[in-house]
Formats: sequence, C-alpha cells, structure tokens
Amino acid sequence: MKKVYFDHAATTPVHPKVVEAMLPYLKEQFGNPLSLHSFGEDPREALEEARAKVADLIGARPNEIYFTSSGSEANNMAVKGIALMNRQKGQHMVVSAIEHQSVLNATQTLEKMGFEVTQVPVDQHGLVDADDLVAAIRDDTTLVSVMHANNEIGTIEPVAEIARAVKEKRKGITFHTDAVATVGTLPVDVKELGVDLLSLAGNQFYGPKGAGALFIKRGIRIMPLIDGGIQERGRRAGTENVPAIVGLGVAAELAQESLAEWAEKLIPLRDRLIERLTSEMDRVYLTGHPTKRLPGHVSVCIEFIEGESMLLMLNMQGIAASSGSTCTSRALKASHVLMAIGLEAALAQGSLVFTLGESNTIEDVDYVAEVLPPIVERLRQMSPLYEGK
Repeated sequence: MKKVYFDHAATTPVHPKVVEAMLPYLKEQFGNPLSLHSFGEDPREALEEARAKVADLIGARPNEIYFTSSGSEANNMAVKGIALMNRQKGQHMVVSAIEHQSVLNATQTLEKMGFEVTQVPVDQHGLVDADDLVAAIRDDTTLVSVMHANNEIGTIEPVAEIARAVKEKRKGITFHTDAVATVGTLPVDVKELGVDLLSLAGNQFYGPKGAGALFIKRGIRIMPLIDGGIQERGRRAGTENVPAIVGLGVAAELAQESLAEWAEKLIPLRDRLIERLTSEMDRVYLTGHPTKRLPGHVSVCIEFIEGESMLLMLNMQGIAASSGSTCTSRALKASHVLMAIGLEAALAQGSLVFTLGESNTIEDVDYVAEVLPPIVERLRQMSPLYEGK
C-alpha cells in the first residue's frame, strides 16, 4: 500500500543528520552539563552550541534562548511567567480567540487565580485585527499573546503590525507570540517581529520531540515555572535533555539553510491539493486565509460528514492526516478555532487538515485527491444529514 504522511503539523520525521548528531549524547557523551569534571565538558559545550544555532535561526542572542521540553511548555512559561511576575502592575491580559490550547488553558488557570483575560475575535479567515486588539488593552494589561500562524487553519498573522500597535498604545506591555507553526517553516526574526517572547518547538522542523525553546528578550523579567537548580540561568530547573537539545540545534541549522527551498517546493503542492479538493468535490470549504497561509498547509471542511470518519478511512488507504488540531482531535468536539472564524458546529465537525513536508511529492498530492472523493461519497450516503441534499 502507498503511504502518504500529510500530518507534519502534528510532528515531522527526524532528519537523518539530526539523529546522527544526537547519538553520541545518548551513549559515550552522557555527562551532566553542570558537572565540573571532564564528563560534563562536551555536553556543556554541545548545549551552548545548540543555543547559538537556535538563536541564529530567529535572529536572537544565544543568552536570550531558554530550552524547554516543548512548544506547549514554552507557551506556559511565557504566559504564566509574565503574568505572575507582573501581578503587582496589573492582572489583565489579551489573547486572540484562536490561540493554541497551551496558551488558552494557561490563561484559564490564571483566571482561577484572579487574573482577567480578554479574547479578541478574528475574521472569517482567522486574521486578528490590530485595531481590535489595541482596543482591548487596559491600564492594567501586562501581557498580549498572538500566535504567528495558526496550526489548524494555516493563517499567518500580522504579528509585526500588531506588536508595533501594542507598543505604541502602551510601552510597558510584554508581547508574546507562539511561533511553533512558523519557526523552521518561514523566515522568523524576533527583531523584525518586535516581540518580547517567542515560543518554538523542534519537532515542527525535523528535530526531535521533547525539545523546544522560549526566546526571552534581554531585560524582560519572568517568573520560573519549575523551581530547583540553576539550569537555564535559573529560569528553568532540571537536568537538560542534552541529546534532544543537540538535535534541536542541528535541525535549526538545517532549516536556516533550506527554508527557501522547502517553501518553493511546498507552495505549488499546497495550491494543487487545495484546487483539486475544492473543485472535484461539492460542498468543500477552504478554511484559513487563501494566500496568507503556511507553505504546506491545506485545511478544509467537508459538509455532512465527520472528520474522524474520513481520517479512519484515509488511514486504511495509507494516508495520514488530521482533523483540526492534534491536541484536540481526540476530544470529539468542534474546534474552537473553526468556531471563532464563524463556522457552524456541524460543518466544523467535517474538518480535515493536510500538512505537507519536504519529502512529499506531486504523486502524493494526486493520490490523496483521488482517494478522498470516493470516501466522502460513501460517508455521505450513510449520513442522515445528507438525505435530500
């Protein structure tokens, strides 16, 4: 059976060069980077080398990079850490309605502690309006968080414009962006974006799972989430996952070299799949912005059937895809992102997300476009919603 992996937003395959770089730190170079003896020397150097590579990828200084276990931890560290550090200045924060659950759930936890959160709506394409966001800022607002691109609908947000408007409104506000979907996929420069904090994850660009990072601009004070040792300059205690961090560094280096090449390849494949799916089946709706979207991201809603049923039948044909965000697809409820862009709950249940990677081909695209219509037709014939339509 032909196998097609179109779920790169969930995770990407680890690049062979990344695996090769990690292996010594799983075997002979096993020392703790904090150890003063010789066994800690090479791991310590490898850690700092990886920090420099990640910094280069996003235009930061090495001492502004703090390693985490994932993008979700980086988001939690940013949202909770800034809110708690600045609690005496204010207890209000502003986020978009389509943020990742690791941001939204973190704000819900803070609300239970007495904080207030304003969620700013988006338009039908999932775009945040800078004026709407600025209007939500209050005198006691300490944090604004808007993701760089949405992992579920692929829309790229005007973060630089929003950050500039926020800073013009009030200088003391800290601006965070969840860039897990964009770092390693698009050119990202923290100075050009004008952000104070930025989250990323290595498994989104052919690095290992278990390695992420938070950029914290020099001068920004933040409360640690994990207390203990002095690792990560006291901001994140715990023995570092050296093999995964080394892999993250190599993946960052490879991404920096290949970003333009990957985008040049993926955009035509993405557009071909969108065109075939929306033209060869009826009642199929593209979600997210038609052009301001991630290079390999295709998201649609198919009327009268559920995404989970389509996923199971696609899997039987060797095709891996997703329905909504991987973090919520097992919840069997309508996506908050799709609801935020104005879709009805019934239509939102028919979500399919195809995310392409550098190894995918035009043959993969055409295979999916040929396999999906019969699946849709079969499921619609079994759907009571489709009768009479």
